[in-house]
Amino acid sequence: MGRDRARLATALERGEQEGGSVEFKERFSRDVHLVDGRLESLAAQLRHRVLSGDGEAEYVLGVTDDGGLAGVSPTTFSETMDVLSLLAEEAGAHIADVQTWGVDSVSGDGETDAEEGIVGIATLVDGASLTPDDDHIIVGTAGHVDHGKSTLVGSLVTGDADDGDGGTRGFLDVQPHEVERGLSADLSYGVYGFDGDGPLRVRNPDRKDERAAVVETADRVVSFVDTVGHEPWLSTTIRGLVGQKLDYGLLTVAADDGPTKTTREHMGVLLATELPTIVAITKTDLVDDERVAEVGREVERILRQTDRAPLPVARHGVDAAVDEVGEGVVPIVRTSAVSRDGLDVLDELFERLPKTTAASGPFRMYVDRTYSVTGVGAVASGTVKSGTVEAGDDLLLGPFPDGSFREVEVRSIEMHYHRVDRAQAGRIVGIALKGVREEDIERGMVLLPGDAEPEPVREFEAEVMVLNHPTRIDAGYEPVVHLETVGEAARFDPEDGQLLPGDTGRTRVRFKFRPYLVEEGQRFVFREGSSKGVGTVTGIVE
Repeated sequence: MGRDRARLATALERGEQEGGSVEFKERFSRDVHLVDGRLESLAAQLRHRVLSGDGEAEYVLGVTDDGGLAGVSPTTFSETMDVLSLLAEEAGAHIADVQTWGVDSVSGDGETDAEEGIVGIATLVDGASLTPDDDHIIVGTAGHVDHGKSTLVGSLVTGDADDGDGGTRGFLDVQPHEVERGLSADLSYGVYGFDGDGPLRVRNPDRKDERAAVVETADRVVSFVDTVGHEPWLSTTIRGLVGQKLDYGLLTVAADDGPTKTTREHMGVLLATELPTIVAITKTDLVDDERVAEVGREVERILRQTDRAPLPVARHGVDAAVDEVGEGVVPIVRTSAVSRDGLDVLDELFERLPKTTAASGPFRMYVDRTYSVTGVGAVASGTVKSGTVEAGDDLLLGPFPDGSFREVEVRSIEMHYHRVDRAQAGRIVGIALKGVREEDIERGMVLLPGDAEPEPVREFEAEVMVLNHPTRIDAGYEPVVHLETVGEAARFDPEDGQLLPGDTGRTRVRFKFRPYLVEEGQRFVFREGSSKGVGTVTGIVE
């Protein structure tokens, strides 16, 4: 029996005990368990279980009172979780973790059904569900492969020095089983925080309860969104930088290797999208001071070529970096994940830097990832662009390929493995949706309030700047346009017939295959081969 299944076996063997913290339930139903005073009674029972377990209880779901594996359908399990969440809220607790297993379900007449049922264990913890009104900044990392960005982030979030072989980076990859085992909003690949006493590290980032605890207790939360360093996947990097509601960019440049072609590509995207950026010169332990200084001068020269003012933090101090970053100024920090030199400077920056992306207005979230979770259903993940969303909200999802929008309902919301009742602008969340199949949701779709009246857009006007192109852009040019989380081939028809490298001009842009939700003022990046540019939507073509 696997380790995960062993947890279920242990819970069943331990069984329910009078005055204990374990409760067996086959199912919960809104029509049965939330009427005629039952909600208050069941909430009191849940409160008793939580207090009996010193602030933590386990509800084993899909089992009979004597521990038999009944199993319930995915629809029933989803409703069970919805009701349990309401009971927990009434009892002043919250669901911290859910783990599920497939079993042969048993019908009411005792016969085994053909359809596989679900058995789950929900861990409930004392304290209301997290309301994420804390100060939360999102940092997009970029840099050439092997320039140490994952190792640097690993050392920041754990507080551990690297072993010189990238040991602290291994746990930062999001593994498929993390998606399969539970609802996860973990678009970011690292998280840590700060309280009044300093940094709150994650000792073991493989433990989702530790990451959830940071989100729950920190006064300031810092999430890192990973990008891909390999040149063939630059489009993935662009999607990570453009598609998320990032507050800052962190570009790594290895001291032994220096700036590369990919470094310049990533820097160009960061700066062209006007994202406040910090450059970390990494691996300073591998070279002498003269080489570090040489790489620093090369980074400064590249920044000046893009009309940015470099600000070496070692020379000007953290106060200057906090005050001036983003106003055409790019702080530069020398770091080593092995010796931890410079990491205290990054800590201070991330603790003090102001949030840049808070937005009011109606709720909006562009879908970046989709997946299906057993017992929960379709999940759409992304960064809340504006407004707030709550469990139970009625939303619109779309546009679908035919331009339509569909009504959906928010089942539940999670942020860094922590179930929340509400999420606001700037939060990376996973939203479980009722009323749509996971296979029907596509990256680039948007979630909006149920009373919105969105218009799908197939064609728009834009002002663009060509960063790089081997010849010229003529009518009919078809790059991939990255706008929010959209990544779609589009046809360009320049107003003046053509655009040359370095030109700024107007063009009409038409998505090649389907419409999306596009609005004036949105910025985008376009790329085709070695050709790259940035643009701003100036008008919508009906």
